[in-house]
Amino acid sequence: MQSYQAPLWLPGGNLQTIWAATRSLRLPPSVAAAPRFVRERWPTPDGDFIDVDHLQGSGTGHGAQLARHLVLFHGLEGSTGSQYAQAFAAVAQQRGWAYSVPHFRGCSGELNLAPRAYHSGDFEEIGWILQRLRQRSALPLLVVGVSLGGNALLRWAQEAGDSAAQTAASVAAVCSPIDLAAAGRAIDTGFNWLVYSRMFLATMKPKALAKWQQHPGLFDRDKLAAARNLFEFDNVFTAPLHGYRDTPDYWARASAKPHLAQIRIPALVLNARNDPFVPAASLPTAAEAGRFVTLWQPAQGGHVGFPQGGYPSNVLAMPQAVSDWLLAHG
Repeated sequence: MQSYQAPLWLPGGNLQTIWAATRSLRLPPSVAAAPRFVRERWPTPDGDFIDVDHLQGSGTGHGAQLARHLVLFHGLEGSTGSQYAQAFAAVAQQRGWAYSVPHFRGCSGELNLAPRAYHSGDFEEIGWILQRLRQRSALPLLVVGVSLGGNALLRWAQEAGDSAAQTAASVAAVCSPIDLAAAGRAIDTGFNWLVYSRMFLATMKPKALAKWQQHPGLFDRDKLAAARNLFEFDNVFTAPLHGYRDTPDYWARASAKPHLAQIRIPALVLNARNDPFVPAASLPTAAEAGRFVTLWQPAQGGHVGFPQGGYPSNVLAMPQAVSDWLLAHG
């Protein structure tokens, strides 16, 4: 991925992002049908639930001995249906790996129960999920987090320190906004606000308002309805519901970038330098990363894009490269 070059007919980070998400092929041409999943519902310690999708035929949860167990934490408003989750599934299926996609609360198609949702610093939830998967699998866990999921995954590795190696063999964060303040300013500005921020709010606000119906008075409903960008949404909903004072406090305390040197297991941090959401100037340097962290910062790729090949292109290059790295270091 360090030497990744986008197709000549897909110039620029926005086009590489949007095309990959909406038009690129998610599966190899040799695969006729999308991977199929078996859903499992887990009760959480606080009386809520999460849904975990396991690649059908991988034997996950039944003691099957496969080469590796790949786990993917999705991005903001993502799911098993996201193009990157499908592409990683195709890679896992080709390699004979077990593959699981835990959904953050409220992202599996059904509103969760507790007076909370999910957020970029949700490392305790990540840790609980990974420990449960590890207890049920004799296979080394290779873990990838995409965008928001990648920041939360890195925060887990940072908080776990030396003990992280008891749960995961290696981790990777793909296109993750590990400087949340820089990314938040970027996505709420200009074209990004017009396209991406409003797209996310189109699903996040109805979920939040439904959460208010579950728990009347949980937050200021009128301010939430009036939120015009992610900063305002986080200020009313995400931050106060998850123990943060306000959006600046949330973005500061949840960001993984300041703590990269605390990581004690092999970790890959992949960010395209033309990512519309993650300004290149905010990316970590090798000195900030620490000895366990590998940085891949190709010039192109967009946000979770990395399309390759001729029209209509596919999005398999990144999952293949990231899976290779995880295997080599785990």
